[in-house]
Amino acid sequence: MIELRGAIPVAISLGMNPIHAALLCIVGSMMPVPFLLFFLKPFFNKLRRVTVVRKFETWLINRTERKAKNVKKYSILGLALFVAVPLPSTGVWTGAIAASLFNMRIKHAFLAIFAGNVVAAFIVTFLSHIAVVQF
Repeated sequence: MIELRGAIPVAISLGMNPIHAALLCIVGSMMPVPFLLFFLKPFFNKLRRVTVVRKFETWLINRTERKAKNVKKYSILGLALFVAVPLPSTGVWTGAIAASLFNMRIKHAFLAIFAGNVVAAFIVTFLSHIAVVQF
């Protein structure tokens, strides 16, 4: 899933208003976040008994910890900055996994993910708009 980092450039290149594209992408990418924050940890706790899931969870935890070491170090601010970086695999899904993994309060994690997502949307919208105007 490419979230808004891929959707905004496509929408703008197809002629959609950049602000409209950014707002729709922010809303769309934030829709699964509450579910992820509430249910990831209990979901993995229940399925941990299955070997395949345990291996997947171990891989996911190791990958997330590697990518999100600053989230652990800087907590909520680190989470917002992590999600704000408009690179692949630093979006709201990975941010929600990191927040669950590092036992962040759901309300704070949601607000940090939202803030980071808005910053990422602004950056991607700006760069996409510039690219479309130049070409």
